[in-house]
Amino acid sequence: MLGSTHGTLTTDSRRARVVACGEQPAPAVHGRPAEPDDLDVSGRPLYCEVPDLDRLFRPESLAVIGASDAEGRPNTGITRRLVDWAGRVGARLHPVHPSRPSVFGLPCSRTIADLPEQVDLAVLLVADPLPVIEELDRAKVKFAVVFASGFAETGDEGAAAQARLTAAVERSGLRLLGPNTNLNAFERFRDDLDGPAIALITQSGHQGRPVFALQELGVRLSHWAPTGNEADLETADFLSYFAERPEVGVIAAYVEGIKDGRAFLLAADRCARRKVPVVAVKVGRTEAGARTAASHTGKLTGADAVVDAALRQYGVIRVDGLDELQDTATLLARARPPRADGVVVYSISGGTGAHVADLAAGAGLRLPVLSEAKQAELHQWIPEYLSVANPVDNGGHPVGDERGPRIIRAILEDPSVGVLICPVTGPFPPLSDKLAQDLVDAAERTDKLVCVVWGSPVGTERAYREVLLGSSRVVAFRTVANCVSAVRAYLDHHRFVDGYRSPFDEAPRTPSPSSRKARALLRPGQQLSEHAAKQLLRAYGIRVPREQLVTSAAAAVRAAGLVGYPVVMKASGARIAHKTELGLVKIGLTSASQVRDAYRELTDIARYEDIALDGVLVCQMVERGVEMVVGASHDPLFGPTVTVGLGGVLVEVLRDTAVRVPPFGEEQVRGMCAELRGRALLDGVRGRPPADLDALVEVVLRVQRMALELGDELAELDVNPLMVLPRGQGAVALDALVVCR
Repeated sequence: MLGSTHGTLTTDSRRARVVACGEQPAPAVHGRPAEPDDLDVSGRPLYCEVPDLDRLFRPESLAVIGASDAEGRPNTGITRRLVDWAGRVGARLHPVHPSRPSVFGLPCSRTIADLPEQVDLAVLLVADPLPVIEELDRAKVKFAVVFASGFAETGDEGAAAQARLTAAVERSGLRLLGPNTNLNAFERFRDDLDGPAIALITQSGHQGRPVFALQELGVRLSHWAPTGNEADLETADFLSYFAERPEVGVIAAYVEGIKDGRAFLLAADRCARRKVPVVAVKVGRTEAGARTAASHTGKLTGADAVVDAALRQYGVIRVDGLDELQDTATLLARARPPRADGVVVYSISGGTGAHVADLAAGAGLRLPVLSEAKQAELHQWIPEYLSVANPVDNGGHPVGDERGPRIIRAILEDPSVGVLICPVTGPFPPLSDKLAQDLVDAAERTDKLVCVVWGSPVGTERAYREVLLGSSRVVAFRTVANCVSAVRAYLDHHRFVDGYRSPFDEAPRTPSPSSRKARALLRPGQQLSEHAAKQLLRAYGIRVPREQLVTSAAAAVRAAGLVGYPVVMKASGARIAHKTELGLVKIGLTSASQVRDAYRELTDIARYEDIALDGVLVCQMVERGVEMVVGASHDPLFGPTVTVGLGGVLVEVLRDTAVRVPPFGEEQVRGMCAELRGRALLDGVRGRPPADLDALVEVVLRVQRMALELGDELAELDVNPLMVLPRGQGAVALDALVVCR
């Protein structure tokens, strides 16, 4: 079936979660009961408060539970690092140990109750944190960090232990980071770097190391949230928090599993509203990756097609490698909004320029041909025999006079140019040194993006290490591929946020009149017959053919006369999924004798196959259109999902579909259609007229409404085929399959 998904949903009373409309209490939204206006028609939250995590990252006071300074003890190294960190950030640290009077010269409390002050943060260096949570609650501690492993990442027994820990935290007034986390939040962050910062979120601490190391290249980082198993605080909390931090220019994330699909989307929506880019590695593209991620964090990854679509809906930039995460986050943190989307390649070699231009154009970047006037201007300093149309080939960047800076300045002054990419395939002093300096000088004077690809495998050259990396305005890359993908992400991000309207603002909050009629047709745990499924579609205003359900050959002949020849006849029963393969469809019948024969043949096949029928459908025959499929299913992570694609009997072979997670609007539906490989069929090919795209969009929106209102009772809905007629004539659902939850 289309739209079947895999994954798991972890609920958390502190935040958004999926509930059946009208059957459960409203979910809590970050610690407060949800108001009716906070919920959509399906009972899912439309709003989440931003958690105040200031005292988690910058506590004024902290307690280290299980602190030690004994040689050879694992806790000793951690305690020493925390003591050093507290000294750097000006926090008061209080060791807690039942038998030590002091730790590293600091007075030690025997119990949490003996602490000399109410602390902001408790770091638990104990194997079993559960008994400590209640003590921390009594002491009114705001935050706790749990390093201990052996929880959901280890299997069923560990998952049960984590569930007990989560329940204890929910009963308390504190927020918890971990378990199975580390010291990444307490690293040494450079405070001598300026400009917008990268805030980092990682479920695996080690996977954040390459991004953290960007500080050594002059890139500012402000926070690192190592979320671990996310028994309480999760990726969505940190996305929402970082989106509101004025110093954060971009959020970089390594995500293994999404704990709560709706909470994640609400957090991504907040980032989109604030125009804060989110760049993420999301594990789980393959079965092997998903399996490994689940064993690491104790959460299953959602079906990747649904996850990928959900990320794109809210502008999350998904990358595959940690090197891409570094480079794309750096560019987005440093670059100002684009003045134009044109990209110019400036090179000292015609071959290099052609190669990079080819890669850039292949990635979807627009490389405008520079005007004749601009080319004439460039030829003042570049020989006439070299091409300067774009790419611009200078034949060797001038080093002895001002021609080099003038060339770069002239390119950047062109109103069609928003990005300059300069590939340097290898160091060639003094030319490459002067080129690097001229690019840096130009970048400091312009608000346009200047990117340099330093292709040397060594990377220790002064022009790279000191000149390019010493500038906060130039973005330096080591590979053309990463440069091109980062530039595309930059332009795509700004196009997205400039036109972004949150779908949650217009999500339906009250059931439509259709829902009551439709709900009466559902049969829990059963598959509906085609006749009943089409009644469900009719309830939501989706057009179906003229048809009658009959139980005799004579009635079939009368029905054919009323419907109008030619007709289609189909067996109708709750257990029939693929009628065509069983011979249970007869098309193009033009006479009463054909109708009688077809009725007998259909009922004979049903008896032979032991298929119970509620009758035979005699249907209007609809031709001349594009066969599409529109479907809805229930994803365990995100709830209702809606799919559109090329339909017909080959739908499972072609697999040309696009999916979205409600709520979404008309623009997203048109985007779904644009993603299809067979999109040209809707535009009209080989003399066929264009299809009624507006009617297709309307059907998808109606199916979305159905999925939202009935989604927790609807396991699957497939409208296949949906015949999209020529423009202005609408769309007709020729068949439908409905499976109730």
